[in-house]
Amino acid sequence: MNATSAVGAADTGSGPASRLAAVLRRPSLPRSLRARVARSRETGPESAADRIVRRFGLVIGLVGTSAGVLELPEIVVQHRHIPVVWTLITVPVAFGMLPVLAVVSLVAGPRLIRPVAAAAALGYLTAMVLVMVFYYEVAEAPGPIWAHRLITVGVLAAALGWRPWPAGIYLVVACAIPGAALFVMFDDTSVLHAVDNFARHAGLCVLFLWCVVYARAAGVRVDRESAIEGERAAAVAGTAARERERARFAALIHDAVLSTLLDASRGGATSPVLREQAGRTLDRLDATRVTDSDADHLDARSVIGFLRSAVHEVNTGIDFAARRDGNGGDLRMPVEVAGTLAAALAEAARNSLRHACVPGRPVRRMVTVTVGAGGLQVVMRDDGAGFDRVSVPVDRLGIAVSILGRMRQLPGGAGFVESEPGEGTTVTLMWGSAGGGDDV
Repeated sequence: MNATSAVGAADTGSGPASRLAAVLRRPSLPRSLRARVARSRETGPESAADRIVRRFGLVIGLVGTSAGVLELPEIVVQHRHIPVVWTLITVPVAFGMLPVLAVVSLVAGPRLIRPVAAAAALGYLTAMVLVMVFYYEVAEAPGPIWAHRLITVGVLAAALGWRPWPAGIYLVVACAIPGAALFVMFDDTSVLHAVDNFARHAGLCVLFLWCVVYARAAGVRVDRESAIEGERAAAVAGTAARERERARFAALIHDAVLSTLLDASRGGATSPVLREQAGRTLDRLDATRVTDSDADHLDARSVIGFLRSAVHEVNTGIDFAARRDGNGGDLRMPVEVAGTLAAALAEAARNSLRHACVPGRPVRRMVTVTVGAGGLQVVMRDDGAGFDRVSVPVDRLGIAVSILGRMRQLPGGAGFVESEPGEGTTVTLMWGSAGGGDDV
């Protein structure tokens, strides 16, 4: 694929690349790009902590609902002397929010899962109190009271819905109710027996509470360490970019300036060849000259070369095409930004080489860079195996941290990954410089 056809594909394709092609022709960071960045941060890859909340919500909702269904025969026996209306109030209050929790955990995020879990916990505690109204009638039936057997379900919901301290208080209150009821309602119950009852309930509930709290804390630690590693990787990439630019400038000094001075020192008179060489050298130096405030910035040509080098260091067989829209020559990109873009692009290329292979046919890979005065977009496409992003394990950080994480941490940056099994993968990286007339 040549550069012209590659650019045409970029212009006529679908997805984020084609929708934002016109954006890069504008001289400043547009509102549309800023809005897209904001949306990407809201709908980015699910964090480990959020995934744990979702999984626990589903499990607690399903297990609690199943336990309630299995308890129905026992509830019918224990409520045979209780008005039916009271039973129809107590049982839904105890278990009604648990199936809702399971459904919400499948379709919504943690911001909704946690309140629903808290409501389920409060519902079960309320049912324990409602049973006390007809305590003697329920206690006459054989076996322990049904509301006292499933305290663990309420404690699990409380651990998911609240922070550890409120969940711990819930555990103490819920586990104290059975023993307190025995002590108050029956004269032959001693304080020691009530304390023993509390200890038996609390011992099991504390174990489950600790499991949920520890798992949620572990998810937060994973997210924190992932963010730290992403920042470190971005810093290393920026340092490498700065060193490469210094090496490029040093090569220019050696190959052009010093050779011109050496030829001038050897010749007795100025020759047309020497004058032409000196002129070319001055032009090249003038092209690299920047003001003090732009000492760490790259122009459009340097950025394109920098990205091309990053891709070809991974694999020289990846096609690379570049296009400048409008006054793309006025682009001034900080070296740190170029380093982050190059690192994310290189990781996308490595991921494609590792995972996009299809047995029996070659996979075509193409990188297209479109540069404008206000920013640029980089699109890497392959027609390989593709994948389902939902099925990617949380500990696989190649996309979440090395690509999308880097771009989210980059001011004015955004990253998107589009893929379907068997349909190939498209990675889009975008950056826009702030401070233009569009900013509000």
